[in-house]
Amino acid sequence: MSALAILVLALSMSMDTFAAALGRGAAAGGLRVEEAVCDGAVFGIVQALMPVVGWMAGTLAADYVVSIDHWIAFVLLGLVGGRMLLGGLERSGLEDGGTPSPASRSRWSLLLVAVGTSIDALAVGVSLGLLASDIWVIAGTIGATTFLIATSGLLAGRFLGRNLGRIAEVAGGLGLIALGCFTLFQHLFA
Repeated sequence: MSALAILVLALSMSMDTFAAALGRGAAAGGLRVEEAVCDGAVFGIVQALMPVVGWMAGTLAADYVVSIDHWIAFVLLGLVGGRMLLGGLERSGLEDGGTPSPASRSRWSLLLVAVGTSIDALAVGVSLGLLASDIWVIAGTIGATTFLIATSGLLAGRFLGRNLGRIAEVAGGLGLIALGCFTLFQHLFA
């Protein structure tokens, strides 16, 4: 696999993560740069591990993973998005936008979003197992690219969250739900 193909793969694998990170950063409100970097690292690590796990699973699991990956992403993103949506709607409308809901800032929420946005990478890993590809170079590139893109999304969302308060949290929750629905729709009807 060429360097350009690996880069295109890494960028395409991280676009879902950017959308999720943007919503998470908006929901978090006063997210510090250090927190954004740590959260970005979680997104990057999970996104790098998924193709390796898929690659290890081999061709025997390919049909099974491909047949349910969209349902897993739909459920995980829907649950986290729903919690963010409810948290944004339940908060009082203080002038500064209130404080972010615990659901949008928890580590479990972060992990669920990271896994939900990287389920497709598991299936890609299975496919890469069929090719004569260096999975470690590909997974490292995917992880590093996702880290950079997720951290950028978190920081951009932080700015939006500070200015838009609970509206940004509601929008982030709706965005995650829409991302889960789009993933499901894409796999069922494409």
